[in-house]
Amino acid sequence: MKSLIIIILASISFINLNAQHILKGKITDKKGHAIIGANVYIKNSYYGTSSDTSGHFSFEFEKGYNDTLVVNYIGYNSYENEVSYFSDIQDISIKLTESVNNINAVVISAGAFEASDEKKSATMTSLDIVTTASGEADLYGAYNTMPGTQKVGEKGELFVRGGDDYEAKTYMDGMLVQKPYSASMPNLPSRSRFSPFLFKGTVFSTGGYSAEFGQALSSVLILDTKGVAEKNMTEITLLSVGASASQTLTGKNNSITLSANYQNLAPYFSLIKQEVDWKKSPESFGGNIIFRQKTGKNGMLKTFFSGSVSESRLSYPNYEIGTVQLINLQNKNAYGNTVYTDMLSPKMKIKFGIAYNFNLDDIDINNDNAYTKENAVQSVLNFKYFYNNNLAVKFGTEIYNFNYYQNYFYADLKQTFNSNFENTVYSSFAEAEIKLTSKFAARIGGRFEHSSISNENNISPRISLAIKTSTFSQFSIAYGTFYQTAQNDFLKFNNDLKSEESIHYIANWQYVVNNRIFRVEAYYKDYKELVKYEFLNSPVKNSYNNSGKGYAKGFDVFWQDKQTFKKSFYRISYSFIDTKRDYLNYKEAATPIFSSKHNLAFVYNQWINKISTYLGLTYSYSSGRPYYNPNNKVFLSDRTQGNYDLSFNASYLTEIWGSSTIVHLSVSNVLGFDKIYGYRYDNQPNENNEYEAHPIKPAAKRFAVIALIMKF
Repeated sequence: MKSLIIIILASISFINLNAQHILKGKITDKKGHAIIGANVYIKNSYYGTSSDTSGHFSFEFEKGYNDTLVVNYIGYNSYENEVSYFSDIQDISIKLTESVNNINAVVISAGAFEASDEKKSATMTSLDIVTTASGEADLYGAYNTMPGTQKVGEKGELFVRGGDDYEAKTYMDGMLVQKPYSASMPNLPSRSRFSPFLFKGTVFSTGGYSAEFGQALSSVLILDTKGVAEKNMTEITLLSVGASASQTLTGKNNSITLSANYQNLAPYFSLIKQEVDWKKSPESFGGNIIFRQKTGKNGMLKTFFSGSVSESRLSYPNYEIGTVQLINLQNKNAYGNTVYTDMLSPKMKIKFGIAYNFNLDDIDINNDNAYTKENAVQSVLNFKYFYNNNLAVKFGTEIYNFNYYQNYFYADLKQTFNSNFENTVYSSFAEAEIKLTSKFAARIGGRFEHSSISNENNISPRISLAIKTSTFSQFSIAYGTFYQTAQNDFLKFNNDLKSEESIHYIANWQYVVNNRIFRVEAYYKDYKELVKYEFLNSPVKNSYNNSGKGYAKGFDVFWQDKQTFKKSFYRISYSFIDTKRDYLNYKEAATPIFSSKHNLAFVYNQWINKISTYLGLTYSYSSGRPYYNPNNKVFLSDRTQGNYDLSFNASYLTEIWGSSTIVHLSVSNVLGFDKIYGYRYDNQPNENNEYEAHPIKPAAKRFAVIALIMKF
């Protein structure tokens, strides 16, 4: 629900600008000559930049435990030093020494010359996410303003480059999150279950990603959580829809954070009219436990657990069957993982992780009941061997066990139907990251997967190549095959369904200098073995097959500037997509109902020092999407109107009773644009022999909220 923005803001103090630190300085060689294009960053994070034509650099970062500044430059030895060493020095002077083995090599910036996911993908900090006005402090809402995505307002989930929502997977510290979205009612958007402030960095790959990640046809969102907390902290939020509190306690090399939140949207809905007939407004309770332990010189143990329960009830007009349904939704969800990383030797890194996913949906539809329980356990063991500065090899193995159980009570027949299955996916991967020359890099690897339920073996080759085109630019290409097990709603009827398949072809050029990024990327995706059926929920096994196929092609343009305007930044993204699919119950190949051909987003943020306020503004446009019109004989040929949005937020920093306080205001769709996401039709024609249409719209034109957040 949209008002969950308050809970997320409350959980860990929405904007902590005091935690933003600036590092700036100059990088030279031992003779004092400026080094251009050196890669400067905070170790194990996504904060960093490149030195400019005079050797200078400057960037902001969120300070953490034992932050280390790293400077890399091909032909020179790497530089590392603790950030605390520099104290309050405003201009850091760093001299790099030449590497004996590379004195005669052409000097190229290592950081700007990679075939990695980070260089081809979109990255955001937690501050970027929460200050994206239209995102409403939600991970997926913010990334829906990035290139390659299609904003589907009635879902709130990620749809990437012609891929359905189930094709985008989320990983936390390398571990799969099976249910990253909150439970939601029909045609009402869900949200992320996690606050963006849990993470020190995020990477959103829209295709061609590493062989380390499997079971994702279209994209992966990679979330890297923070390390040991820096200091003790108590945070309390009071708001009209509930309350939230968290407590962080720190030790010498460890920290633990406990948080809890409660929300009830009834007061808000009583003030703001909703286009939904709620019988019980959404109510939920949840909490997190986060433990961090630094082990030895390089080791880190991270343990995370979250749990929530929620309930809501509404009267839903189901035009397709000609009746009004009373829907009651109860959800219980739990997710936990433990990840350990360390250096086994100066050249060998190890990562071991285990994760548990649990989700229970108990849904009453009039007198019928659907009780669905899902459990998953995942274990991962990965290694990375650094042979030298030009070669590193990653390899690992993974076991993912999934159990599905569903009871459906059909009241008219007074009968219960049971369906359940178990699937274990065994995976292994190997991948080499190679600097072939000073201007050419490659990442070559593959992934093997075996699925127990279908008894199939799949091999996924992956390759990325990058070539340096100038001091600050590179051109990259990527190819890969990706598999994903068929959805649970189909496997419960036909266990023999094979994995769906997509093949990615990507070409990318980007230019990065002085906190400015320009990137253009073209792609083609070929879909095979997609699931088709004649009637959904048919108990006949042979009703489901893998005869579906499709394609998606297009290009994305991205521009981000954090340099031109003082204490502000903006980004512009545009995506064009041409896609068709013949899958599910489609009569023929057609553009799927979630895909819009044109998507544009402009995001602007500004810090105003005089009034201690951070402002955010987002404008977005999506062209019309297809919808099924039974009055039109041409399948999915109708289009909705284009959807526009202008959203605004502001955060005022002050003190109350000596404690840091934030007053936050957020308003979505400020100008009140009418939005239509599609249409539903009556099941019987009217007197004119036409089926009457009913638009799918947001529950309210605008969403506005004020929050008070205090930190002790």
